[in-house]
Amino acid sequence: MKGYGKPIALFCAGLLAFTSHAQEHERKVVLHGSIQSDVLIPEEDEKIGTGSYDDWALTNTYVDLGLMSKNVEAGARLEFTEYPLPGFEADFKGWGVPHLYLKGISDFGFDVTVGDFYDQFGSGFIFRTYEERSLGIDNSLRGARLNVTAWKGVQFKVLGGLQRRYWDWKHGAWVGGADLEMNLEQYSSKMRDKGITWMVGASGVLKQEGDEDIIVSGTNYRLDLPTTVGAFDVRSRFQKGNYSVLAEYAWKSQDPSFDNGYIYHRGNALMLSASYSKRGASALVQVKRSEDMSYRSQRSMVGTSVFINNMPAFAYQHTYALAALYPYATQAAKGEWAFQGEFGYSFKRNTALGGKYGTKLKLNVSHIRSLDKDPVEEFNGSTYGTDGYKSKFFKVGGETYYQDINLQMEKKLTKAFKLNLMYMNQRYNKDVVEGHGGTIKSNIAVAEGKYQFNKKLTLRAEAQYLATRQDEGDWTYGLLELSVLPYFMFTVSDMWNNGATNLHYYMGSVTFNYKAHRLMAGYGRTRAGYNCSGGVCRYVPASRGFQVSYNYNF
Repeated sequence: MKGYGKPIALFCAGLLAFTSHAQEHERKVVLHGSIQSDVLIPEEDEKIGTGSYDDWALTNTYVDLGLMSKNVEAGARLEFTEYPLPGFEADFKGWGVPHLYLKGISDFGFDVTVGDFYDQFGSGFIFRTYEERSLGIDNSLRGARLNVTAWKGVQFKVLGGLQRRYWDWKHGAWVGGADLEMNLEQYSSKMRDKGITWMVGASGVLKQEGDEDIIVSGTNYRLDLPTTVGAFDVRSRFQKGNYSVLAEYAWKSQDPSFDNGYIYHRGNALMLSASYSKRGASALVQVKRSEDMSYRSQRSMVGTSVFINNMPAFAYQHTYALAALYPYATQAAKGEWAFQGEFGYSFKRNTALGGKYGTKLKLNVSHIRSLDKDPVEEFNGSTYGTDGYKSKFFKVGGETYYQDINLQMEKKLTKAFKLNLMYMNQRYNKDVVEGHGGTIKSNIAVAEGKYQFNKKLTLRAEAQYLATRQDEGDWTYGLLELSVLPYFMFTVSDMWNNGATNLHYYMGSVTFNYKAHRLMAGYGRTRAGYNCSGGVCRYVPASRGFQVSYNYNF
């Protein structure tokens, strides 16, 4: 059991104070929370390479509880991951109450949080703490935060604490920062009359970490590691009518780490984004350049843990199985040039291209390349302790990391039948993203149909095909899903590698919904691969067995 001790005592004291405060002022106290439990009863399967299991059942289970009144909030989370699902790091294992917080809210425009909390500055280039259970990420801070909104058009926050790494807070760095955003239109009636909003913001973050013995290979030289690493961010968003423009720049001081090979290069990131939107049409164009922006509270750690920041991926987040077979992971340490454009248009009803019910088209283009780098002179055959490389800021490198061009059409053919089609061309540099495998070039076609028999009965079907001459060759995917409202959903699917392996990854499940309860039970195979969210990825090994998932919110 982990995560108890003094935090529990402090939390209990806070709850007593909370209850006393609420009773004294006769204010309504609301209890809210959730339960999430995902269970796998695994079976060995030599064909897909599951390996053996030591435990008969594996589970990741979370119970969140919170109390809320007008001026005080308190919450806690119980986590049981003593027998975790496949693919999570060894340190993920454990159980206890690692998340506790108490929040006081003033009527005068400020609030104070003590305990564990999440936050984000700007786009997250220099600071983002969040929870993503599917990836095993919980990089919350344990400390204190002050948030001030007392002044018109101004939001200011200052925070600090130790960052969580699974069940450990002792070995992480102290992380502190401040963020300021101002909405300038609040001070100009002319801007408001013209429908203009203009935000400017700035942030600063410091991490303070203990020294380590990092020795240059083949020598007795020990690296002089900076114990304090700083980062700052400036940004502005201007919006008028249907147009919006965002510019953001971040900079990070020397931060030698395992991610960048212990070089002393300074990091930076620049993002420009412009969008246009009106009824029936939209456009988004973005460009991002980043280098050496891996920012962790523990410099020698690997994997998805203890990141202070988050660099979003400029790649479309696909939900179709084969389109998501080769997902892109942001190369925060290597750096990248990333370009993305998304364009949507709706043809009106009763026109030649719109037909009786209208037609929606969406085009997305993502292209991510390397930086142009000139390596510096190595020391004793190693870049340890050097600047690593030099790079011209506006020059794009010659290596393609990822490319995705996809066109989607959404069309309602009859009152009861809706059809979605997608074609996708993809280039995936497996050497860069996974460390091996070359570049995979693929073409993917998807057809999804949904037929509504009546208000309670709907049948949805998917047919997908991925064609490639690289990796494991072609894939075929099919799915049938029958929804019987308001309680049941029945799903069967199969992902077949009709290329190199001839393996089937079949799955069948039944989902039951009742009020705030959701229960899913299924059986089948899961292919080994990467699960990604927002450019952060976790490797999931192959598995077969019974799956049970339960969710309840109150």
